[in-house]
Amino acid sequence: MNVTAVIPTINEEGTIGSVIDGLLKSVEGIEIIVVDTDSTDRTKEIAAAKGAIVINESRRGYGIAYKTGLKHAKGDLIVCMDGDNTYPTDIVKPLLEIIWMDEVNFISCDRMALRTQHNYTSLHYIGNSILNFTMRLLFKITLNDSQSGMWIFYREFYEKMKNLSNGMSFSEDIKIDAVRLGKLIEVPIKYGIRISKPKLKTWNDGFMNLFHLFIKRIQE
Repeated sequence: MNVTAVIPTINEEGTIGSVIDGLLKSVEGIEIIVVDTDSTDRTKEIAAAKGAIVINESRRGYGIAYKTGLKHAKGDLIVCMDGDNTYPTDIVKPLLEIIWMDEVNFISCDRMALRTQHNYTSLHYIGNSILNFTMRLLFKITLNDSQSGMWIFYREFYEKMKNLSNGMSFSEDIKIDAVRLGKLIEVPIKYGIRISKPKLKTWNDGFMNLFHLFIKRIQE
């Protein structure tokens, strides 16, 4: 089956090359789509030179970037991950084999099980745990890492999903829909240490994601 990787970026010139190289090494013939939000550094040039399809998306929003990239994806299987080299590329092929062999619709990578203070702070752990608990309370869905940003799924499975957020809460939305529509499993990964400037605004995005869960519950 054909595989497409979708990677949202903003100023990731120091890491995007390594991410693309890792994906190309892990999965032969993989299509790589980089959705860039007006980077002011060489992110787009490096990605294009490495063979990625680069799409510029001026509208801000984590969910918007993914929706744009997924709209152009040709692969039957989709790999989603950040361009900051915090998610491992060498695990992509084994994960693809799991989703093929085990009749799974969606794999979400779990950063929590193998976390350390160096790659995942106590503050982020507490915030993620609160969001995990709230998701379980409101939707009866139990996840170890509801905010993970690395997933593998079938494109036709994604196309069944509706009303996914345009912002950071896209990450929790896509998992809620995945559980409702099919079979989701979590696989522990070793989360890397961030080199580039973080795009996540810990307090603001955390509260917004928490608020979004309540809104989503009310709207249903």
